Amino acid sequence: MTDLAELLDTRDVLDLAWMVVNGEIAPRELVEASIARIEERNPALNAVVATRFEQALAEVDAGLPEGPLKGVPFVVKDLGCDVAGLPATRGSRLFADVVAAEDSELTRRYRTAGLVILGNTNSPEFGKNASTEPLLHGPTRNPWRTTHSTGGSSGGTAAAVAGGMVPAGHGNDGGGSIRIPSSACGLFGLKPTRARTPSWPAPSFFSYPLSVGHALTRSVRDSAAILDATAGGMPGDPFNAPPTPRAGTFMAVLAEPPHPLRIGFSTSSVAGNPADPAVAAAVERMAKVCAELGHEVTEARPVYDPGQVVEAVSVVMGAMSAAQVEERLAELGRELGDDDLEPFVRFMHERSLQMSAQDLNRALQGIEVVSRSVADFFVDHDLWLCPTLNPRVPELGWLDTTSPEAMFTRAGAYSEMTAPANVTGMPAMSVPAGHDDDGLPIGAQFVATHNREGILLQVASQIEEAAPWPKIAPWPPPG
Repeated sequence: MTDLAELLDTRDVLDLAWMVVNGEIAPRELVEASIARIEERNPALNAVVATRFEQALAEVDAGLPEGPLKGVPFVVKDLGCDVAGLPATRGSRLFADVVAAEDSELTRRYRTAGLVILGNTNSPEFGKNASTEPLLHGPTRNPWRTTHSTGGSSGGTAAAVAGGMVPAGHGNDGGGSIRIPSSACGLFGLKPTRARTPSWPAPSFFSYPLSVGHALTRSVRDSAAILDATAGGMPGDPFNAPPTPRAGTFMAVLAEPPHPLRIGFSTSSVAGNPADPAVAAAVERMAKVCAELGHEVTEARPVYDPGQVVEAVSVVMGAMSAAQVEERLAELGRELGDDDLEPFVRFMHERSLQMSAQDLNRALQGIEVVSRSVADFFVDHDLWLCPTLNPRVPELGWLDTTSPEAMFTRAGAYSEMTAPANVTGMPAMSVPAGHDDDGLPIGAQFVATHNREGILLQVASQIEEAAPWPKIAPWPPPG
């Protein structure tokens, strides 16, 4: 008899899909095992905030598409990617009663690939926190240590995957929101090149220069396979989708070893802020692994104005969320209430309403200036290696959106290393790089120039073989 619980702990998406296709496990049994895991573990982690168990089982019984990921349980973040019939709250009390009328295009592609969507995962309000602690749903807890953050904004998905509920899940990344929780929870997280995957029908023009959807996974090959199933644009997209890899698919790219690469690494930010010593040591170990794999590794980092990165992210994404809030209030026919938005988000909203066209134009031009500056680094380097997070994983409450003062003094450090890849549109990934002395994961970030997800995946696959990481956190987790 197959031990389904053991499979959920040890197998990745592609292993499980292969077992389904070859009749070694029935998709209903696999989905039921994942449902049982969510029911068992979610009360401790608060990763999944809405479920569709009966609908998922009915879809399995009716027959799933013959896709490459057939029968594998999956979750979708409750922000920027709708699942018909599930709440679309954006982590906000203002949107608490909104239910998605139709699937987003990315959801449809997940379904076509054969993935079985079991529910929505927690997200901070509008994704405006690097920790997943919305007042609407409460905090998501890190499966490696439940007193600590999962990161954000895809922290609910990170906890569900690292906590053994599902083998992979959806996330999106507008300032580090795939890579930060991947780092905090010991997962592999790839942010693809700008426009690699569709955002439709979510408003996209002001988010698309920065945000892109993909997945948080336990293995590198799962990330490649899911990207193969979802990549590609749609007619009318504000930015053209990047071309497919020369090998035809990202899975085919993984079959090719990378040529020796020129990797520049740094353990401090462009602003000169050093990483925590444990984080710096992990990045240095990763640099040594890369050198042992035959790559040329030297200390180097891009040069750009970090103030322009901050301005681009806050102004451009602030304009998008401000429009969403105002449209919601118009729909409700009322003014903004005291409890509609968390204090930090409300402060940011009111500031966004005061922005001028000149402010927005300056931020958009800043995107171009930073992009050109960072591009100069990739004339002489293939990859930039640095911390995903300069600080260690914080305790819950450290990034507290009920205190704008605390957020302004603390939040910047948690996207300082990740946001440049969003501003430039370049692909970037967080690779598990060990643990600190509290047992919490540390991620190392690699950034490549546009359309070069292939070399990121190749290097990550090399690292995965040379320095493998745990697939999930131990259970039960320490408090």
